[in-house]
Amino acid sequence: MTATPDHRQTAADTRPARRFCAQDSLAIGDPLVGSAAHAERNLLISWPRPKWQRSLRRASDMPDTVATQLEAMAEAGRRVNLIHRRGEDAERHRVFLMPERREYRVARDELEAFLSAFSRGDSLAAWGGKYVALPMILCCTHGKKDKCCAKFGYQSYRALAEAVTRDDLPFEVWESTHLGGCRLATSALVLPALRKYGRLNPDDVPGLLEAEQDDRPYLPCYRGDSRLTPVEQCAQVAALEWLAARGLHAQVQVEEVFEQNDGPRLTLPVHWQAGEHEGRLAVSCLESELIRHDTCADYERDGAQPSRVWRATHIA
Repeated sequence: MTATPDHRQTAADTRPARRFCAQDSLAIGDPLVGSAAHAERNLLISWPRPKWQRSLRRASDMPDTVATQLEAMAEAGRRVNLIHRRGEDAERHRVFLMPERREYRVARDELEAFLSAFSRGDSLAAWGGKYVALPMILCCTHGKKDKCCAKFGYQSYRALAEAVTRDDLPFEVWESTHLGGCRLATSALVLPALRKYGRLNPDDVPGLLEAEQDDRPYLPCYRGDSRLTPVEQCAQVAALEWLAARGLHAQVQVEEVFEQNDGPRLTLPVHWQAGEHEGRLAVSCLESELIRHDTCADYERDGAQPSRVWRATHIA
């Protein structure tokens, strides 16, 4: 007897497929490079992830006075992020200052006094303080900000943390609130080097940790130097990739633009050095428009919007 196909549908069958901005960004060829903007001065506060709110600086059990102080610090130019990892004391916060590379242990009821002293430039000796010897790897898992950061971020964080523990590697790995570029999840940041990464998957973890131990960027996920403009990041990464293809792990310095052609094209000179070898490259970069969703929230709000992106087109 031939079985009759069952055409009944459940409610789940008729729901529209969930969309993720990170998957759409990859599908349309949205470049990683040129997206690495990040403040050089950072303040990180350990705070349990379940308490994080949508703002990268706020938690549901954070005193209002502390929240106000953090907002004022952000307005003054200091990037503030909440960080988390298992086993940390929920009521005694670890506060990191970068690029100063200082760490303080501050009880919840002393945070207001600590932040006030820091803002005034007073001594922080009352809270001890020590030098941060190990590089910090922050991995965005801020699901309340964007669902891509929860879906993709946590699995990458766990792979990083497990690898560092298993192989006893010289890094501190933390979950973090929003690092910018939700569409590029998983987003990660290495401090104090200020190297920013995107589309970091668990398979990338060994390569990233190997590169960072050598104090060099992991090129497959590298978004560029946060101190550079988008077009400078484009030239920087293109030069690094060109040199790596020739077996050279070089230091590169992007210099001032020396040529501007007709249209949205710039040619940037790049000086490179690898040991005793050095040279110069001219990297041509082209600006174009891309229609994209920057976050998953854009699907319900303004939809896809035009953005300007840079791509390297020629190296001489």
